[in-house]
Amino acid sequence: MTSTTNTAESAATLPRRVDQLLAHYGESHKNPRNELIHFIAIPLIMLSLVGMLFALHPYVAYAFIAASMVYYARLSLVFLLTMVLWSLVTVALVLAMGPQVLQISIAIFIGAWVLQFIGHKIEGKKPSFFEDVQYLWVGPLFVLSKLFGKLGLHW
Repeated sequence: MTSTTNTAESAATLPRRVDQLLAHYGESHKNPRNELIHFIAIPLIMLSLVGMLFALHPYVAYAFIAASMVYYARLSLVFLLTMVLWSLVTVALVLAMGPQVLQISIAIFIGAWVLQFIGHKIEGKKPSFFEDVQYLWVGPLFVLSKLFGKLGLHW
C-alpha cells in the first residue's frame, strides 16, 4: 500500500503536460512587445488557416478543427471548451468572408506571420514551432493562459 501511495503522491506533484508545454513555449515569449504581437497574430493566423482550408474545401477546414480539438482534449478540458467556442467564432468569420475567403485569408496569413517574425526578432529567440510543430497548437493556448491568468481563471 505504501508503494501505491508514493506513486499517487509522485503523480500529483508532476506538472501536467499542458503546463510543461506552456512553460517551454513561454521561454521564448517573455518580451512584453513580443507577447502583445502574439496576442494579435496568433488568432489571426488561426483564422486565416481555417479560411484557406475552407477555400480548399469546407470539410478540410472542419477536419482540421476536429483534429485540433482532439489534441486540445488530451491537454485540458477548459482549453478544449474555449477552443471549441473560438473555432465556432472562426468559422462564422470565415463564412462572413464569402467568396473572397481565399484572398482575405492569404493576406491575413502573410501579415500575421510577418508580425510573428518581428516579435521573435524583438525577443531574440526563434519561434517554438521550429523545434516542434505541435507548438503551432500550443500558441493559442499560451494566449488563452495569459488571458485566463488576468481573469483569475485556471485551466
